Amino acid sequence: MSGAADWLAPRGSAASLAPSPYAGLDLLSTAVVLIGADARVAFANQSAEQLFEVSRRILNGQLVARLFTDAAAIERLLEAARANDLGQRRQVLELRRPLKEPLPVYATASALYDEATPLVLELNEIGQQLKVTRDEHYLDLSEASRHLLRNLAHEIKNPLGGIRGAAQLLESELPSREQREYTRVIIGEVDRLQSLVDRLLAPHRGPRVVAEFNIHEVTERVRALILAEFPRGLDIVRDYDASVPDVRGDREQLIQALLNIVRNAAQALRDRIAAGDATIVLMTRVARHVTVARRRHRLALELHVIDNGPGIPAELQPHVFYPLVSGREGGSGLGLTLAQTYVQQNDGMIEFDSKPGRTDFRILLPLP
Repeated sequence: MSGAADWLAPRGSAASLAPSPYAGLDLLSTAVVLIGADARVAFANQSAEQLFEVSRRILNGQLVARLFTDAAAIERLLEAARANDLGQRRQVLELRRPLKEPLPVYATASALYDEATPLVLELNEIGQQLKVTRDEHYLDLSEASRHLLRNLAHEIKNPLGGIRGAAQLLESELPSREQREYTRVIIGEVDRLQSLVDRLLAPHRGPRVVAEFNIHEVTERVRALILAEFPRGLDIVRDYDASVPDVRGDREQLIQALLNIVRNAAQALRDRIAAGDATIVLMTRVARHVTVARRRHRLALELHVIDNGPGIPAELQPHVFYPLVSGREGGSGLGLTLAQTYVQQNDGMIEFDSKPGRTDFRILLPLP
């Protein structure tokens, strides 16, 4: 892109590579740029490096106005921050990035009242900000749903035994087979509800066994189970990063969570399985400096389950983790709810992106 590479040459001196008093800013997930009195970058943290997609050695010493498509707008923003009594201004701007399209960001300028670095600029990618808000929303709803379901399951469970016992006593008193059919219906439905309640309560029962294990042992176990269930027409592709370190958590819970997600994907692929071209990809990667369940982590595991199915209907996507919500006829609507619960109990979270022909569920788990 024209003009995008004219600030790529490093401007800082050798002294700029010395240990920085601002090193603590590297722990932040927000991109932070400290601006000197000469309107040049005095320091950029690691998140800023990732946002601009260049090293801080290149960023340091650059004129701030040249980092944005609208130089006048950023200059007005910084001037407003200097002059404002509250010392802060916020605006949507576009970053210039080498060889790429400009990136819209929320830019917040604040006055530091420091001679060396009088201003600080915080930059948040608009898409990332929306993702954080959505993740917070999912976490809050998931927590509320868990409490509601656990209480509801206990309330339902108590009378079920009485209903079943009464139906059995009634069945023994009825003279004809036709009449006993009705009590068998009652007993069968009670047993079905009992099974449903047990599944709702399952994540909260029994002690958790936490230890370190290789995530690829989990993926291989799930892969073998699904291929045994769908022996023809389904290809499960491995795309593993062998450098992924061991995960710490409850291995059995994570096997069940992954099994629920992969089984959901396979069930959504029934038409493609019949046609013989169904594919599920199990992919592992290491993510750096990510926020998982409101906590910042230096390293995290990314475990993707990607299928080439029809996708999740748009109207269903905001509700896929809600209990008893299913887009499949005969589905219980508990698979993804339980998967989310198990993953959250291991300090992780599940995200997804879906469109016709490609659905990607991503499990994020902190790495020790």
